[in-house]
Amino acid sequence: MARGLLATVLVGIVSGWQAGSMAGPAAVTLITADQWGSLPAPEASYRSRPHAQVTGLTVHHQGETWSEGADVASYLRRLQQWSRRERAWVDVPYHYIVAPDGTVYAGRDTAWAGDSNTVYDTTGQLQVMLLGNFEEQRPTAAQLQATARLLASLMTAHGLSPDRIVAHRHHTTQTVCPGIHLMSVFEDLRQTAAALRRVPSDR
Repeated sequence: MARGLLATVLVGIVSGWQAGSMAGPAAVTLITADQWGSLPAPEASYRSRPHAQVTGLTVHHQGETWSEGADVASYLRRLQQWSRRERAWVDVPYHYIVAPDGTVYAGRDTAWAGDSNTVYDTTGQLQVMLLGNFEEQRPTAAQLQATARLLASLMTAHGLSPDRIVAHRHHTTQTVCPGIHLMSVFEDLRQTAAALRRVPSDR
């Protein structure tokens, strides 16, 4: 998706919210971990780090080519099994997963810090991952819309400013995540999330 087209799509989101045609930033379709078949982990058997406080939001891409029509729930169950078996992680590494159709899936319990194959401190970061490889593919309009709304809701819930939304590559030079095609529109995404958030009058 070209940057100009993305800007048009995201402006439409903001206009709809300002006109009262949306339920607000939280108006995303959320599939709970129980609904996609997540299995609880014996936490004593895994390395787990609780969040003391949420201080930022980190955006990732899957890094694998996503095939249209693939089953997200099956993918998440496989990712969970791999995370526990191969990496000794407590759960899938991400807190939220955004599918190409705009559906948001709950991942790891937000009480626990996420995990990464790169070296950086994930404590305090909520990890938002978009399905797809954005070095090769482009995020869909529905995916970007849902991500903007999700980020807006998380900023509101945790009292975060827009500058606390960052990409994985902002934490480390070990990755190109979330991919060139998402990075080309990243600032538009952040600005739209900022426009959608609810800002309490005392902030």
